[in-house]
Amino acid sequence: MADPAEHPADLPECPSAQGAGLLPAELRAWMLLLAATGAVEQRLRSVVKERLDVSHDEFLVLCLLAEQPREGVRMTRIAELLGRPKTRLTYQIACLQHSGLVTRKSVCGDKRGVEVTLTEKARSLLREASGPLAETVTQALAGVMGPAQREAVCGLLPDLTGGEQGAAAE
Repeated sequence: MADPAEHPADLPECPSAQGAGLLPAELRAWMLLLAATGAVEQRLRSVVKERLDVSHDEFLVLCLLAEQPREGVRMTRIAELLGRPKTRLTYQIACLQHSGLVTRKSVCGDKRGVEVTLTEKARSLLREASGPLAETVTQALAGVMGPAQREAVCGLLPDLTGGEQGAAAE
């Protein structure tokens, strides 16, 4: 059987994109974002495991740290940004540390605070894997978002329209 992502036009229209229901545009757009996120996560899981040998949740931690200063980020802030329980995050950070992808250190002046930093090994792996990971995201989104879905998302984020042109100019 053919992969439906190869032929997004053959997919049935998402009910949330039609706009005929009870939901305002912002909630319809939110539902589309959730569907798109789910599609991306589903496709990324195997690519992340193959390329980085980490779980999807550990990958999210790596991505968050990759976008932060080299000094590191407190674990409480990571938990807050990812919406994860601190106890679960402690386990994920331990796994990443065991793999040599992050380091942990106590925060000066706060005996309970712990700061996490990416290692050079992690930075190198993320650089090498970024192309295939980005392509996976693009393919997953193309499989679930047609013009009507993009229009609905722009209803939630009206400043996104024309954003591609602005990003290309930078």
